[in-house]
Amino acid sequence: MSVSGINDKYKQMVVDGGNQMVSEHLTVGTWGNVSIRDPETDLIYVKPSGMKYADITKDDIVVFNSDYELVGGHRKPTIEYRFHIGIMNARPDVRCVIHTHPVYSAVLGTLGIDLPGICEDFVQLVGDRIVNCAYALPGTQELADNVVAGLGARNAVMIPNHGTVCCGSDWDMVMKVCFVVEKAAQVYVLARSIGTPKLISEPDILAMQDFAKNHYGQGK
Repeated sequence: MSVSGINDKYKQMVVDGGNQMVSEHLTVGTWGNVSIRDPETDLIYVKPSGMKYADITKDDIVVFNSDYELVGGHRKPTIEYRFHIGIMNARPDVRCVIHTHPVYSAVLGTLGIDLPGICEDFVQLVGDRIVNCAYALPGTQELADNVVAGLGARNAVMIPNHGTVCCGSDWDMVMKVCFVVEKAAQVYVLARSIGTPKLISEPDILAMQDFAKNHYGQGK
């Protein structure tokens, strides 16, 4: 770690995370973006704008503080840095944000249809539902404000006619959110094509969220 507090470990995490996002077919080309916050310094590391993920190295990563001030890097940052920082400022529990361009949640976003709680893994990990935030042009402060408001206390939000934003406490968590959101969106689109999906009741959602938080896994 340098005197400025910038840590190459987090730069490499953004590089590796972007490549994983592409390999998992969560975006195409140069679209989408990734950010990671260092909990010790609150510095936020983000993807550079318009570069192919395979070409990005740790030296291309851009670093901001929580006041939206650029403190490291020589590249132009992703135009969506405002909502990455905005989410982390609003949600102390969030350390990683991924903005994806997947197919099935984009279908719902194009139709302006919110994604309700239809799968157990979804309600445990993401929330009772995810909504479409209000539309605004990419890269604007208006869009950043809309994304933060639409996200609320949940772990994902859809941007109409654009993509999906997922967040989590660490990289493994946020990737799980991305996978679960896209799987649930696919199930919902297919279910609606042949019938009326049945939703999980609010009491059962709360019970499963408590189980996932306090009892699921080893050592609980």
